[in-house]
Amino acid sequence: MDIDWGWIGEHTDTLTEHALIHLRLALLPVLFGLVISLPVGMLCRRWAWLYPPALTVSNIFYAIPSLALFMVFIQYTGLTASTVMIPLTLYSLSVLVPNVVDGLASVSDPVRQAATAMGFGPLRRLLQVELPIAVPIVIAGTRVAAVSSISLVAVGQLIGQGGLGYDIIRGYQLQFQTQIVAATVLIVLLALVTDAILVTVQRLLTPWARARMTS
Repeated sequence: MDIDWGWIGEHTDTLTEHALIHLRLALLPVLFGLVISLPVGMLCRRWAWLYPPALTVSNIFYAIPSLALFMVFIQYTGLTASTVMIPLTLYSLSVLVPNVVDGLASVSDPVRQAATAMGFGPLRRLLQVELPIAVPIVIAGTRVAAVSSISLVAVGQLIGQGGLGYDIIRGYQLQFQTQIVAATVLIVLLALVTDAILVTVQRLLTPWARARMTS
């Protein structure tokens, strides 16, 4: 396969612009999914009967092919970025909700009892004890959701909103392998960098884990 490095050099600005659009379309849905999943996960942990139906609903959305879901939302949001981001937000819930529930479940009863004995109310115990302990599991789910979202955004180009997906489809139309390879490599790099940033965030939020590993 011959790569036209000159073309890549001439189109660096365009590829960078498409990469930034790709990141916005991919990561905002993960952020929205996390904002939704945290309270839903807390409610599911508080009332166990709520967890099975919540998980079923999120899995049903995940089972729907992305392009089909895009087509459904076109009727309401048109050919806009929202048509891509709303389905991706729904997809992220199937990963994030279980991880939030599992993260909160990983907090042992003795830890909760100790916090209560120290005078922590339910809200303070949640914010200062339970959520920090749940961070590694929640971040693990966020990493999966982010990488999946970065991959799926390219499909959005079929409705005109795909970031680097534009270069993949355009390269296919022109039978120009360089454009396809450049966009694909950038998507992989975006996924790797995003994953590395989330790992760094996890380490910053859990300094006790670093201290335990060091010792």
